[in-house]
Amino acid sequence: MNIDEFDATIRAVPNGGVTSALGFKAAGVHAGFRKNPERLDMALVVADELCPVAGVFTQNRFCAAPVTVSRAHLNGQGFGTALGVVVNSGNANAATGAAGLAAANETCDIASQVLGCSPEQVLVASTGVIGQLLDIAPFEEGIPAAADKLVRTGGADAAQAIMTTDTHPKEYAVTYESQAAGYLGSTFTVGGCCKGSGMIMPNMATMIAIITTDAPVAPETLHHLLRITVDQTFNKVTVDSDTSTNDTCIMFASGAAAPTLDPIDQDSDAYQELAHALYVVCEALARSIAADGEGSSKLITVTVSGAATAEDAEVAARAVANSPLVKTAVAGHDCNWGRVAMALGKCGVAFNQEDVDIDIMDIPVCRGGLTVPFDEDEALRRFEAPEIVITADLGAGDGSCTVWTCDLTHDYISINADYRS
Repeated sequence: MNIDEFDATIRAVPNGGVTSALGFKAAGVHAGFRKNPERLDMALVVADELCPVAGVFTQNRFCAAPVTVSRAHLNGQGFGTALGVVVNSGNANAATGAAGLAAANETCDIASQVLGCSPEQVLVASTGVIGQLLDIAPFEEGIPAAADKLVRTGGADAAQAIMTTDTHPKEYAVTYESQAAGYLGSTFTVGGCCKGSGMIMPNMATMIAIITTDAPVAPETLHHLLRITVDQTFNKVTVDSDTSTNDTCIMFASGAAAPTLDPIDQDSDAYQELAHALYVVCEALARSIAADGEGSSKLITVTVSGAATAEDAEVAARAVANSPLVKTAVAGHDCNWGRVAMALGKCGVAFNQEDVDIDIMDIPVCRGGLTVPFDEDEALRRFEAPEIVITADLGAGDGSCTVWTCDLTHDYISINADYRS
């Protein structure tokens, strides 16, 4: 498969989201988890038929009850079959013990009765304040109300309903015409929505994300595909270096775009096509999370190359991306490359400072570990861009990694100091 050929055929779906793929409906309603009756606070995403599903979840040991329940419904292996997922905002149902597990299980039970499936064929996710018991009453009214509103165009409402401190919903979808043997001419779509703004540095998970495709994929293959893609995209995002208790990424595959074709094999060109499309969707969503970090004004892309290994490159890139001094320098439009050098030097990765080159916004600021004179006025002009790119070459090997983050402003403190108010 010529990847350049495939790049030429992939297309963004206008206003695309989690229901862009065939075989899915969604709804977002106000169920009562939030005080504002105008704010949607519960989402329901449902497949037309029982279909393959895969999930990756937080590794935080204080994991929320819905994470525990959804893991169990995926047989503890991250994949299986399901009909839909229920997501509430306003309450994380984390650190809630047996009562929290009972609420998560009862949510699945209510949804299963409304949707006509077994409780194990429903997944659940929650987001919001930790340590508060989750009232089941809003689900009792909200799930039937959402089921009545399920439509192909409901993805936008679902994306709004899962937001917490997000300033806007996050959705994206792409479509492509397969060039692979056995699927030639079939048009497949991958779409999704997510939420995430604070408490963001995933560990083999995402924030809350729901991804769909209408390509035919078996559950185990779907899990392999999702796990690899999440590691390349959502797991390269950090806002504040904190991994949530509730991080959940779920992907459904309806197969509705090719109902008579066999599931895509992991070693096929069709798999590579789908993997690329999924990467494009997840990268777009990941970047949107970083750009919408709590209180942020800039998306920051940090790329470290020339590391001894890819693992070293990621450690170094995260050190730069998580540095409060680097993040505040960007907020203040200060082209202070010394803070980048500091972050690289403290991270424990082996390199010689005499071999390091650093660029900020394509301006060479350090060569061979030494300062390079640059035009401060030009740097200030480039800081007006919505995305600030920082690159560093360690001169120690071929390893590279890109991480997305955001700047750190006074608003981050205000948002989190007042979070429960």
